[in-house]
Amino acid sequence: MLKRIVILGPESTGKTTLSAGLARRYHTEWVPEYAREHLLTHGTAYTYDDLLLIAQKQLALEDKIAARAKNNLLFIDTDMYVMKVWCEFVFSACHQWIIDRIVERTYHLYLLCDTDLPWTKDELREYPDLESRQQLFCMYKQNMIEQQTPWKLIRGTDEERLLSAMSFVDAIK
Repeated sequence: MLKRIVILGPESTGKTTLSAGLARRYHTEWVPEYAREHLLTHGTAYTYDDLLLIAQKQLALEDKIAARAKNNLLFIDTDMYVMKVWCEFVFSACHQWIIDRIVERTYHLYLLCDTDLPWTKDELREYPDLESRQQLFCMYKQNMIEQQTPWKLIRGTDEERLLSAMSFVDAIK
């Protein structure tokens, strides 16, 4: 059975680095964040409805890459909780379609990345201030507390994060 492990958290918390690192260590695939591709192609001015399209494309990408996963593991850099938090933080509402997918889809572990890494600027990131990052982190954490899938907090340097995450992944393999 394919175990799907989601890496989530505010921007610039090492999600992509961790996803790619875990996939390398376990010789499998990882699902990148579709939103980056979308925003690079269509520009950074997005609407509430754009977030629904991004969510739909994210799940399609996840399903496509899941078919290539090896060793019964797939690492996912973004899921519908990320889309939910993004919708709520920016637009104070969330599409019902996203909420329905949260209920329907099954994951085996969430790894929540803390804000203890320094923020790194790139052309797509919106919230460099620590206050916004911590507010977003609290939203993610509250979502994790309220759902049933096991989740673990990931902190430290990139290497510490990878080692910590690997111990959690090994525990569910």
